[in-house]
Amino acid sequence: MTSNAQSPAGSTSTAAPVSRYAVPALESLPDDIREKILLVQEKSGFVPNVFLTLARRPDEFRAFFAYHDALMVKETGSLTKADREMIVTATSAKNNCLYCVMAHGAILRIYAKNPQIADQVAVNHHKADITPRQHAMLDFAIKVCLDSQSVGDADYALLYAHGFDDEDIWDITSITAFFGMSNRIANTISMRPNDEFFMLGRLPRK
Repeated sequence: MTSNAQSPAGSTSTAAPVSRYAVPALESLPDDIREKILLVQEKSGFVPNVFLTLARRPDEFRAFFAYHDALMVKETGSLTKADREMIVTATSAKNNCLYCVMAHGAILRIYAKNPQIADQVAVNHHKADITPRQHAMLDFAIKVCLDSQSVGDADYALLYAHGFDDEDIWDITSITAFFGMSNRIANTISMRPNDEFFMLGRLPRK
């Protein structure tokens, strides 16, 4: 089912629908989900389409964002917020997920304060201007993404050599796996990136 439903105020209007599935009206949503969407809109100036798309299934919306926040907002471990977004951007590129590359690439540019980094990581992280530690992190994440059955002791040893511990490795693995699911949903339902994502973090803030 294709829908041209309007997004909440503050999001960019485009001729193309948000996804193959209808976007529910904001006023029809449970209070907690509506409040979360409005909070995101207030903070960002627009509503990322993933919020609108997943809101059609409230239980899954809550579960998705609870796990997302547990992985991406946590303060423990040695992975920075930029590291986490770098993992998402690099592995989403391997899964050919336009939505996640554009959305998380934008967040990566902001956290890293580097307008080139997301494009570099998405195309070829071996050529990107990142640290040897981040290269090792992305090598492992991409192996988890594409060839997880081959992960073994040598992969762990390399990460240990770069200062990662077992909890960091669990984080890299879980972020990769969670967004592998997200990539597949976004691709299958043709979830469109918001226009705002394409320029976020590319120019200094006024």
